[in-house]
Amino acid sequence: MSTSRSMTPLSRVLDKINARGFTKEITLDKKGARFNEEEKRYQPEDLVIRKIYRFEGESDPADMSIVYIMEAKDGLKGFMINAYGTYSDQDNPYYDEFIVDVPVEEIEDFDAEE
Repeated sequence: MSTSRSMTPLSRVLDKINARGFTKEITLDKKGARFNEEEKRYQPEDLVIRKIYRFEGESDPADMSIVYIMEAKDGLKGFMINAYGTYSDQDNPYYDEFIVDVPVEEIEDFDAEE
């Protein structure tokens, strides 16, 4: 898992991952994950986490977020963003169970902070 070494802004990381083809935002509901609100639903076993980035605000530890870079077995690439910790904005009751079940196979040379 990667962490932001030099407080790279979230927006810069999103620009870099988009340039590498991870362009679709992933959302969750009780039926599974969707890429950019497409109809097809994915289960944890249909996805793999390629990289994880965590961010903490420079002056406010409450300003924390996490970005999961994911790829589906059918080739779709995307990302999921969420606050984490005490101030998580994830009120989806399926989120924790879902994300824990997604396998992690990080891309070794994937560095969005380059």
